[in-house]
Amino acid sequence: MSGHHISSSKFLWAIGSALFFLTFLTVAVTWYHIPSPWNVIVAIGIASLKAMIVISFFMNLWWDTKFNAMLFVTSIIFFGLLIGITLLDTLFRTDPVPAF
Repeated sequence: MSGHHISSSKFLWAIGSALFFLTFLTVAVTWYHIPSPWNVIVAIGIASLKAMIVISFFMNLWWDTKFNAMLFVTSIIFFGLLIGITLLDTLFRTDPVPAF
């Protein structure tokens, strides 16, 4: 790799505008009635898209080595695995005191 990538201010303003638009879209989605499981899926989808934009362009992972991208994806998979194991433990517990 020859050096660090330097983004132009025009590009950063475009990315910032895209993030602002996606934030507005997140708020605008709450103005419409979306059935129960889909409202969370839409919100998490928009939040994931915003996170990928921030990670890719503001944190320069897009122009970084593929090894660093692989480390990031591996850390996300490992985090999901830990959350999944925790949910397996907590979702299938029996209550020690029965509810009334």
